[in-house]
Amino acid sequence: MKIKAPITPCLWFDGQAEEAAKFYISIFEGSKITNISYYPEAGREQHGHDAGDVMTVMFELGGQQFMGLNGGPHFKFSEAISLCIMCENQEEIDYFWDALTADGGMEVECGWLKDKFGLSWQVMPANIAELIGGDKERSSRVMQVVMSSKKLNIAAMENA
Repeated sequence: MKIKAPITPCLWFDGQAEEAAKFYISIFEGSKITNISYYPEAGREQHGHDAGDVMTVMFELGGQQFMGLNGGPHFKFSEAISLCIMCENQEEIDYFWDALTADGGMEVECGWLKDKFGLSWQVMPANIAELIGGDKERSSRVMQVVMSSKKLNIAAMENA
């Protein structure tokens, strides 16, 4: 059976889902919060939240729907999953890099960063597959640039 169902990533937060959604929509043009739900009194023994606390925040970034869940301190983000931003030019790379590392975010390496909530992002040139694919010698040179970088530099990668 084929069923067309959209995939909506759910991001687990410890009470910061609304703050995170507002942060993300301030960075990505045309983005918005689409719904906020609140914990009810019912089920408090299981969920452990006060009635009226924000439970979920539905939001869109670049046309992709996300759900932020205030699930508590039980789980943290890890590098096992990251969100990739495919940038058309260096200006876009610089913009997203600076915005996502602001206010406590952290540069990692090879185009990866963590935002102030601990979520991992990859800020990449849109032509990354072309740059690291095909010719093995060129691919090796490009990968040397990538591996020695934090924020990626498109010109350095294209000139490798």
